This record gives sequence, structure tokens and C-alpha cells, in this order.
Amino acid sequence: MKSKLSSPKINIITLGCSKNIFDSEVLIGLLKARGIDVKHEPKTNETDIVLINTCGFINDAKQESIDTILQYIDAKKQGLIKKVYVMGCLSQRYKYELRKEMPEVDAYFGVNEIKEIFNELNIGFNDKLTAERSLITPKHYAYLKIAEGCDRKCSFCAIPLIKGKHISRPVEQIVNEAKCLVDNMVKEIILISQDLTYYGVDIYKKKKLANLIEKLADIQDLKWLRLHYTYPAGFPLDVLKIIKERPNICNYIDIPLQHISDNILKSMRRNISAKDTIKLIETIRNKLPGVAIRTTLIVGYPGETEKNHEELKQFIKDSEFERLGVFKYSHEEDTAAFLLKDSIPLKVKQERADEIMSIQQQISLKHNQDKIGKVLKVLFDRTQGEYYVGRTEYDSPEVDNQVLVPLQNNKLQIGEFYNIKILEAGIYDLFGTIIYP
Repeated sequence: MKSKLSSPKINIITLGCSKNIFDSEVLIGLLKARGIDVKHEPKTNETDIVLINTCGFINDAKQESIDTILQYIDAKKQGLIKKVYVMGCLSQRYKYELRKEMPEVDAYFGVNEIKEIFNELNIGFNDKLTAERSLITPKHYAYLKIAEGCDRKCSFCAIPLIKGKHISRPVEQIVNEAKCLVDNMVKEIILISQDLTYYGVDIYKKKKLANLIEKLADIQDLKWLRLHYTYPAGFPLDVLKIIKERPNICNYIDIPLQHISDNILKSMRRNISAKDTIKLIETIRNKLPGVAIRTTLIVGYPGETEKNHEELKQFIKDSEFERLGVFKYSHEEDTAAFLLKDSIPLKVKQERADEIMSIQQQISLKHNQDKIGKVLKVLFDRTQGEYYVGRTEYDSPEVDNQVLVPLQNNKLQIGEFYNIKILEAGIYDLFGTIIYP
């Protein structure tokens, strides 16, 4: 093994979703275990190698990845760094094209090529090598990937092309990793995969998400367990029973619905109708009183008419989702939808997205105003400007609402829970003050 002094200094840049964050953390942990000087997006420029973990999901994400690669190619040309490596989804999907267009990059690696990265760095790699993940999130919360890949056939999605088929991790392995995280002072674990609800089908021959979260909820000192990326078709309702029974499982469901018009859902290959979607939302709300439902939608899908768009807007008004995001349809090569004409102009896609978010802002404001005067349990993530910034159990990091408490006259510790009385409400932010015991 090379000594730490003779090893190169590596800077890892992470783009894209929480699953990429997880992958970067695993790689950083493995490199550190071999004595490599590796950091994640350090503030200093003292580095030999930059390794960019890219996203290749939709056009905007691909462009961000390309812009970042070009930025570090330029730094290499200026002699500021010695080498540029690229890994992750964009590299997996477009390795040939990237090599042709950006030959200045020293090496490209796909999504499951950690061994190849080690070989490029001249570090011996053992398939049995294990190491603790090196968290790049705040130390009090962590993402935990329970499966890789996806067996769904959604027409618009390139993820199965990039990640391959769904592969679940064994329950015991996930629980052991969660225990290790909690032993290292992690208070909140956020479960992620392309589709949580499919967990276990490949290795246990049936859906086992309910069983998994029950075992995870048993972990002493795990304060919050949060579920991300559930699929509506065939949603395992036994999961709702466990969420209701276990106080440390957040009363929060992330369930990307994408649309509500039957013809669009059919073309998207979502395997669920508008009627069954509405019934599922009603079931979730009935079984989990006070639940926060987060969803994402796609506008501008090929063939989406004004009537479809109006139907989607009405659905949002009727459903009053606590959290909602919207994507403009991205025409992705080799997906089933790529055979359709990308018929809706970008300007119209943007207008439709803006209309939906305008509706959602009013819904979000209404939900927030309902919380004025209430006392909420809040986990604080950071300080920003003149405020401590925290979240309730109804909010996931980076994507959801925030609770702000003034720095002045308050002494809070980051990574701790406090009871906060809500005094004011904005569209996405709640403002409050600490209630001392």
C-alpha cells in the first residue's frame, strides 16, 4: 500500500441525486481505508486529481455535468490539477461520445466500476474490501440505499438503461449498516433506491419493504426513518401500518405520480389509472392521519394536450399535496417515449410548469399557515444568514420546506432536536422560536 504522503490528493465532486451522494460516500470511505488523501468538494484548490460523479438523468442534469467537466478540463490546462476523471450516470450512458468529444479527460468510469477506479489509481483492490462510508451530508443524517437499478418500464425514464435491473441488498446488510450509522451519531436515515416498493422481490420473491422498515425502526437511538421514491402501482399497503405503529418512522411518503390523465399514464407505462391513483392517495391519508405526501409531476410529455394539463391542475387543487415538484419532459435517447414526437415547445412546457407551481405555492402557504401557533419537533441542519435552519418530520433535506429560528437570542446545536413554536409562515418557510422545557 502506498503511504499517505506518496498518494495523490483527490477531490470528489458529486452531481445529481441522493443516490449519487451515497455512491460518493462509499468510494470516499474505500479510498480513505487505503490511506488515500481524498476530500469531497473542498474549499481549497490543493488537489492532484478531480473525480466528478455525474448525473445523466435529464437534459438539465446532463448539461450541468458537462459544464462541470469542462470547468475542470480548463483547470487541468492551466496546470491547477494533474488529472480529471469522470464517473457515474453520464459516463455510463455516454462513455463513447464523451471520450470522443472530451478526450482531455484522463479516464471515464461507469456506475459500478470502483475496481477500475482503483486500478487507474494504482491501488490494489480486493472484492472483499469493506470500509465505513464517509458521510458528505451533515453528520446527523444519512442516505441509505437499499437497492440498485429498476425493473419498471416507464417510457420516459433512462434509469434502467443506466443502472440495469433491480438488485436488492439483503435485509441483514442494510440493518447492520444502519446500526453502524446510528452508532456514529446519525439521527435520521433516509431510505433511497429507484423504487423502494419493489424491495425484496428479486431475492425474497415478494415485497419486503414493510419487514425491512420494521427491523430498522427497532434500532435503538434511531430518531427518524424516512422513505423516498415509492412507486404508486402495486403500492404495498402493509407499509402504511408499520409507519403508523412506529413513532420513529416519519409520517411522510414520497410517491412520484408523474401525471393524472389516463391516456398520458398509459403512454408513460405507469401501470396505474387516474381512478386508482386517487384511491391510493385517499387510502394513504385515511391510514396515516396528518401524513405529508410529496410527489413529482412531468409536464410537456409527448401528446399532452391543454385538456390533459387542465386535468392535472385540477388534480393538484383537489389533492392539496403537502410537497410537490415538477419536471419539464426531457426527450431521452433509447427510451420508449423517444419514439414519440417531442411535440410540445419548451416555452409551453415552462408555462405549464410555472402554472402548476403557482397553484402549489398557494397550497403550500395554506398548509404552512395552518401550523401557526403550533409547537413542532424540529431537527436543525445548519445556519444560514441570520437563522438556524431546520426541518420537521414532514420535510426531507434539500427538497422540502424549512423551519427558521433567528440566531439572535437563541442557542441551538446543529444536529439536535428542539420544540419550536411557529410564529409566522411563508410559502415554503416556517418561522418560529424555541420552547424551553
